[in-house]
Amino acid sequence: MDNLNRLLRRWTEERLLPGAVVDVRLRGEKIFQAAYGSAEVTDVYDAASLTKVAVTLPSVLLLLQSSKLSLQDPVRKYLPEFRHAKVTIEHCLRHVTGLPAGVPGFRERYATRDIRQEILAQELVCEPGERVLYSDLGFILIGWIVERISGISLDSYIKDRILNQLNMADSCFNPPLSWRHRIAPTEWDGSKYLIGEVHDETCYRLGGVSGNAGLFTTAEDLARYAQMWLDPEAYGVLTRASVEACLASPQSGRGLGWQVKDGHDETFACGESWPIGSFGHTGYTGTSLWIDPSRELAVVFLTNAVHDGRDNPIRTLRPLLHKAVMASLAEG
Repeated sequence: MDNLNRLLRRWTEERLLPGAVVDVRLRGEKIFQAAYGSAEVTDVYDAASLTKVAVTLPSVLLLLQSSKLSLQDPVRKYLPEFRHAKVTIEHCLRHVTGLPAGVPGFRERYATRDIRQEILAQELVCEPGERVLYSDLGFILIGWIVERISGISLDSYIKDRILNQLNMADSCFNPPLSWRHRIAPTEWDGSKYLIGEVHDETCYRLGGVSGNAGLFTTAEDLARYAQMWLDPEAYGVLTRASVEACLASPQSGRGLGWQVKDGHDETFACGESWPIGSFGHTGYTGTSLWIDPSRELAVVFLTNAVHDGRDNPIRTLRPLLHKAVMASLAEG
């Protein structure tokens, strides 16, 4: 991984990133893991929107596997307080609900607001299923559905059914104070850097636990999670049928939860060198996970890019990193 190593050293030396951890697995074997800048390989990162695919997606898939729900069920079947009768669970997972990306003024972090009611009151900006419009709100609704069906809190369900099953011991919502020294700090909120306090404002106002964000995790844990998607039979959580359903028939590059490279996409974080069929997701704080099933390749890239502000180069850097991985593999 010489290409990758040089690239990350330069980025952190030039302060394009405050720190980073990268983990590369090939056919189930760890072939590269390293930390750069201020980071250590065991550091815990605010996963941001990686939460959607790392824990919320498998949560609803487990309920699907046990026949507790159907993808075609309307959201209102489980959340009658939701106003839009045509919006289904599948719409939420594919980001085609027609809901906006978030609630107005969502960056007002410490404002006193009834955020749940604001979410439920949102109008549709287009008809359900009409087009892909990335929305945190759809996945927040999925989290509430998991709670409504299971009868327990979302974080408790995720810990019991996913994190414990996969031995992801360094992953949780609302991490304890004892983890503070390991947590990569995110953004300055006007008085302090956020350390162990979720960066996503909507999730913060929901108590740090929601379907769209809130997970804190490590590269090691996410790499283990990625292997489940490559070899689900070995882990006993998701079925092969569930995995295949999530990646089949992507709409504008969106499968169930995941971005899926289908040959019709403009730009993906994995860049142009990754083949059709690759799938992954990113997080606003600077995190990403990408998987190439044809090579049985998984790349976890964790940074706290927002530590230096929201105008950071992470979107430009991610494709370069994934190109370097492919180049190193080709040379090897």
